[in-house]
Amino acid sequence: MPQYMLLLYDDPTGWQKLGPEDMQKAIEKYMAWTKKPFNVDSKRLGEDVGKVIRSQNGKPRATDGPYSETKEVLGGFYLIEAANYDEAVQRASDHPHLEYGGTIEVRQLFRS
Repeated sequence: MPQYMLLLYDDPTGWQKLGPEDMQKAIEKYMAWTKKPFNVDSKRLGEDVGKVIRSQNGKPRATDGPYSETKEVLGGFYLIEAANYDEAVQRASDHPHLEYGGTIEVRQLFRS
């Protein structure tokens, strides 16, 4: 079955507005979604900015980043199975990340 990455983006300052009880509820919702039968894997990314490697004059150059014009950052991912994009989008549509103002990018993994 085809696999899809759900890339979770959000403005991390939004989470700072939640109180402890609301944060606990959010964590519970994410954990429950993680247990859905079509979920293959998921990970939260670290809070550092990571590194970006680009070629400059034919040589790799690593910089802090990725910086963009938006306040949204990639915070984690889910790897799910679905028959097609429509099903992947339908499955992602009830993810709690959307409830908390986040954005989900759905991308199919290449199959060789």
